[in-house]
Formats: sequence, C-alpha cells, structure tokens
Amino acid sequence: MLEVLGHAHLDDLFGHIPARLGPTVALDLPPGRSEDEVVGTFTRLAARNRTDLICFAGGGAYDHYVPAVVDAVLQRGELLTSYTPYQPEVSQGVLQILFEFQTMVCELTGLPLANASLYDGASAVAEAVAMACAATGRSRLVVSAGVDAPTREVLATYAHPQGRPVDEAPVDLATGTTAAAAARARLGDDVAAMVVSQPNAFGVVEDLRAHAEAAHAAGALLIVKLEPTAVGLLATPGSQGADVVVGEGQPLGQGLQFGGPTVGFLACTDAHARRLPGRVVGQTVDVTGQRGYVMTLRTREQDIRRERATSNICTNQTLCAVAATVYLSWLGPQGLRELALGCLQRARAAAEHLTKLDGVELAFTGPYLKEFAVRMPSADVHAIVGGLCNEGYLIGPVVDDPAGDGHLVMVAVTERRTTADITGLTTALERLLKEQS
Repeated sequence: MLEVLGHAHLDDLFGHIPARLGPTVALDLPPGRSEDEVVGTFTRLAARNRTDLICFAGGGAYDHYVPAVVDAVLQRGELLTSYTPYQPEVSQGVLQILFEFQTMVCELTGLPLANASLYDGASAVAEAVAMACAATGRSRLVVSAGVDAPTREVLATYAHPQGRPVDEAPVDLATGTTAAAAARARLGDDVAAMVVSQPNAFGVVEDLRAHAEAAHAAGALLIVKLEPTAVGLLATPGSQGADVVVGEGQPLGQGLQFGGPTVGFLACTDAHARRLPGRVVGQTVDVTGQRGYVMTLRTREQDIRRERATSNICTNQTLCAVAATVYLSWLGPQGLRELALGCLQRARAAAEHLTKLDGVELAFTGPYLKEFAVRMPSADVHAIVGGLCNEGYLIGPVVDDPAGDGHLVMVAVTERRTTADITGLTTALERLLKEQS
C-alpha cells in the first residue's frame, strides 16, 4: 500500500501534519503479536477476575437478578444488530421498543417526556445541567455532596470549559441528607440548577419536595439523579417537584458486567422538550391509519452547529435500553414494589447484624432503602474491605466521611442476598475486626 502511494514509511502518510501537533514523547509501542497470542494474553488477564464473591457492593452498580428472558429477547437478530433507525419503514421493532422504554422512564420518574437513552447516569447529569443552563440563561450550579463523587467529577469536567462554576452543598452530618439551609444559602439569582440524588450516595432518602421549593424560589431547576428501583417504594421525583430526572439504568436488567456497558436515562417536563439531548421516538399513524413509530426529535446532527448545539451527544445505548425495557416488562409495577421491599427488608437485617459488632456503627440516622453507610472508627477500612474480599465477600465502595478525615464503607443488599449471606458477612467482619484490634 505504501509503495502504491509513493511512500517509504508509514510516518510519511502523516508528514503534512505540523510537528507541534504530533506526539510529544516516543510512543515506544511493543512489536505486534499474532491473534492467538493476543487472545491468550486476554484470557489470562480475564482469569484473574473473581466471579465467586458474594456481592454486598453498591455505589451505583447493584447485583440484582437478571431474568433469562432479558437475554433471550436481546439476542434476537433484529434487536442485537440494529443501529440507528433512520428508515422507520424497516425499523419498526426497534422504534417501538424505544418508545416503550421512554414510556417506562416517564412512569418511573413521574415526568411526561423522556428520550431514548443516554450513555450512563453521570453523563446524563451533565446533559441535564446543560439543559438547565440553556433554559434559565444562568451558569452557576449547586450540587449536593450527596451526589456520588464520580458523577460530580464528570459534571466538573463538563462544566469547567464552559465556564460554569459548581458550588457544593454539604450533607447534614447527623441524617446524611443534603443540608437544606446550607443549600438554600447557595441558591442565588445566578444559579441554573440544583442537583441532588435519590437516594443519595450514602443511601439516604432525600426530601425532594423541600429541595424543589428552594430551587424554584431562586428561579433554578431541580435535577434529580434517581436510582430507578427506589420508586418501588418512594414517590416519583416528578411528583415531588423535580424539573429534570436522570439516572443510571444498570439496576434494570443490566447485570454488573464487570463495570459496563450500562444505560443512562433522562426525563423532563414538556417545557424543555426542544432541549432534550439524544433522540426521542414518537408514535403516529401512516396513510392507511396503521399505528407506527418514527424519530420525532433527534440532535445527532447538531455536532455541525458546534457551540450553538443543544447537546454534543451523538448516539445512545439502544441495546441496553432494550434490556431495561424487557426487564421492566417482566417485573411490572407490583414486581418493582416487591423488589424494593425485599431489598429494604434485607438491608435492615444486614444493618442490624453488622451494627451489633463492636466498632461498627451506622454513619447516618436518615432513612435508607437497599444501601447504607457504616463507620468503623478504630479500623483500617481499606484492609477490612480487602480482607473481606479474601473471605469471599465484596463490599464498598469506601467513601470519604463528611464528618472528618476518615472513611465510610457502603453496604448494598439486594433481593439476591440471603440470611446465610448476611450471617457469613457479619462473621467474617467480626473476625477481621478482632485481628486488627
């Protein structure tokens, strides 16, 4: 190929690029390998993953049961291989299931309009903030410290080059909820949005109605990052006054999947329809009166508008959205309630067992559902987490303690955890604490 092009070396293909735009350090790439060697290397790396751990870990990704019907539908060729349904006449199956996904997101969030998915929960928060800034003409943001740290980091990455200052509202050190007075003090007339999580990063249920009233009094929007299974027991954020609700769809039939992929969702009021990122599928009828589905709104081509674009999101997570739709169809409203209630009951049992141990206490008094934070003041919590992993139990993540320089450990308990699992975790933790003392 180089000979046909008249070049002696591969680097000659890039000779027209100014040197100042090239790599500043030598890449020092190793020599190429055969396909068999590459497969062997990755097989050995994959073998190092532990798949036998009993999972009490949370922090945004949860070990819920994924029914067989999810993969059975997902593996159908017309859903597995489809991409962007530009031609509705040959894409009715995908368009219909995306329309159903949007409908289910609206029911979960309590808002009238949803898009056909985003990349993940964190980027969905950033997109919601962009919507709020466009809607209000303001730039400053107030974000609760109860929003998980990775999401706050993603939001900061989006906000910095756009000149959007981010203020952090602390959590109440007793309850673990966002400190209402401190948040209200930060809500000036230049604030576009307040961002909170439900439940928050410490597993604590927030008073969304109070946050909505405070945000709206300042002329700002309330953006809620929702853990979707929570609405099996809690009121929807939309019914509590939220303007935009986003979230991570991993708990909805995705599995843990070694960290991804997952799916983000975003819902809003009708007033913000034209600012929705991604795409929206709508229902219509054709010339014969038959029901059909079409792409109603699409911002994909807005990348050519550069700084005037409403969003830089150019695609979505269709396959994961299909999985979430199948899962929610299998679960149903009553099943969602039973799922949330089962998690709550198991989480309460786990908290009671663990806090009976010397040196273990609940970090906050606020109500929780399936996840809670524990404080171990006299222990090396990182060593404890590692030791439990060796014992066959996965807990965490370890997060900063807002009350001081120490750390908290998150414990999540889904419907998959049994009484024996909880007893085993408690016994292993007790042994490790005694070894450290």
